[in-house]
Amino acid sequence: MHDNFSKQADLYAKYRPRYPKAMYDFIFQHLQGKQTAWDCATGSGQVAGYLPAHFKRVVATDISDEQMKHASGKANIKYVNAPAEDSGLPSNTFDLITVAQAIHWFDFDCFYSEVKRTAKEGALLAVIGYGMVQVNEDIDLLIKNFYDFTFNKYFKDNRQYLDRHYKTIPFPFEEIECPEFSISYQWSLEKLEGYFKSWSAVQKIKEDEGYNPVNDFMKKLKEDWNQGEVKEVTFPVFMRLGQIMVN
Repeated sequence: MHDNFSKQADLYAKYRPRYPKAMYDFIFQHLQGKQTAWDCATGSGQVAGYLPAHFKRVVATDISDEQMKHASGKANIKYVNAPAEDSGLPSNTFDLITVAQAIHWFDFDCFYSEVKRTAKEGALLAVIGYGMVQVNEDIDLLIKNFYDFTFNKYFKDNRQYLDRHYKTIPFPFEEIECPEFSISYQWSLEKLEGYFKSWSAVQKIKEDEGYNPVNDFMKKLKEDWNQGEVKEVTFPVFMRLGQIMVN
């Protein structure tokens, strides 16, 4: 897994959405135990920060030290620099393994081998993601066009899994059917701009082509969104949840 997020770690921590309580409640009701949890590819700890109130011990891993510098520090979270596919974590340890908005970057077979090695019998794997931000019909169309342009240039193959709500990833576990969720915020145009600037493909365009495509895009959005105006933005949230049978 290549590190696509260290350069914009501050933006990622500040502007990426969190996940709704209803999603966590759904996961927790299917758990067999609440001793230990592993949040893989934790980034700036959007999921890891929620887990300590529900588990005695949480381990959060990522390949980006810069990302983890922005994560919340709690007494029962341990942050470790480690790749998803070779974590170095102990075997037969975790009641829950989570990976949020990241599995599309992984080597699936290697990661799933690591999941089965580190999980307790009957533990859960929660593969979590969120879709493109939604505002209203006119703005959503502009966002879609910008998204298609940006990610079709870079990371198209990775993003197709996310675009399809992870329904097309291999998932060799005893699956638990999940509802879809959503999370909404009241955002200014400045916050939406920060979210776009946290995209990995935007950073790649800046690096390879020497300009930030968000700047021109924001000029288009300002035709439908006044400076200082706050609008409701919504992210659809989806999940694949599976029970891990080790033996």
